[in-house]
Amino acid sequence: MPVFRRIQDRVAIVGIGHLPFAKDIGRPISDTAVEAIQLALDDAGLEAEDVDGMSMLEMEATHEVSIARRLGVRGLRWWDKISYGGGASCATLMHAAAAIAAGLATTVVCHRARNRGAKTSRPWAQERVLVRDDKALHVPWGLVRPVDIIGMWAHRHMHEFGTRREHFGNVAIAARKHAGRNPDAIMRDRPLDMETYLAGRPIGYPLTLHDCCLETDGALACVVTSIERARDLRQPPVLVHSVAQASGPNPVHLANYNNTPAMETTSVFCAKLLWQRSALQPRDMDCAQIYDAFTPLVITGLEDYGFCRRGEGGPFTEGGRIELGGELPVLTSGGGLAEAYVHGFNLVLEGVRQIRGTSVNQVPGCKATLVTGASGVATSAAVLRAA
Repeated sequence: MPVFRRIQDRVAIVGIGHLPFAKDIGRPISDTAVEAIQLALDDAGLEAEDVDGMSMLEMEATHEVSIARRLGVRGLRWWDKISYGGGASCATLMHAAAAIAAGLATTVVCHRARNRGAKTSRPWAQERVLVRDDKALHVPWGLVRPVDIIGMWAHRHMHEFGTRREHFGNVAIAARKHAGRNPDAIMRDRPLDMETYLAGRPIGYPLTLHDCCLETDGALACVVTSIERARDLRQPPVLVHSVAQASGPNPVHLANYNNTPAMETTSVFCAKLLWQRSALQPRDMDCAQIYDAFTPLVITGLEDYGFCRRGEGGPFTEGGRIELGGELPVLTSGGGLAEAYVHGFNLVLEGVRQIRGTSVNQVPGCKATLVTGASGVATSAAVLRAA
């Protein structure tokens, strides 16, 4: 039996936890990671002694063994770190679920802790040496910041399909509206309308300040275990129904949409695997938590994951369709644009809350949701559903 069949609805998220988001959390990520994991374990009704596996993002400068020791874990049997920034968010669930299905671990903690507040500049501002990786394909031409690269994609999408800035604005406004009801959101007290959006300070044409995700610190965790064990725990299990991780052919970091005439990103290849492994399809999703480092990535996500055809992502956002009460509410916590930017891990937690029925922007009767990682890098995605 394929591993993904052994995962499907047989592994569940049973606990979630996070610390308050902040511009500068002012503490080492080793401290905040431990606290977030403790909150998730308490949410599940488990103890540190129950944990025997860990999965985190590779960009995190902490060590699994040291975190386990501080938590009081008796001993790890399995652990890993996953690369490609926000592309790794849902992959932590996939790796954890695979380890449990294979019998390599019984209870795995997935987490992301971020503390960028102490840094003096963005990573791309520190490009002072010869660039040797994928960035060498665009940095010499002045495309140093992610916003510049995604801005070019957005400009081409506008040219090819008639997408308008107002469509990007619909994404930003929906995220901000949802954040307004979320007491944990950084932008909860900052409403946004279309006039204000269109007058936003330019950052990388055609993108403005309102098209860009926040820069925040945070620590988040979730606990994954088998469905058999989940039935005896504190919270209703949120089933990991389908998971996938993909890069596509010849990917170029952030700029791979130039690889095909149809502007396909890594998410196209991830989506193909995800839906092949799923008994559910896009039409069955009650909401979607689509990775939103920049507003155009939500529009391409709608296309890549099959909610509409290529080029129709812009019009799909019209008429409140992606807001609470619409056909497909998106970014119901506010996402990276308005809740917090922690490389998409908050989207996982919001997916869990929607299935539990505890979101501050609850979609009535939510039984299934899509959660995605970053588009444009080697990425991952998951379908979560109710037991």
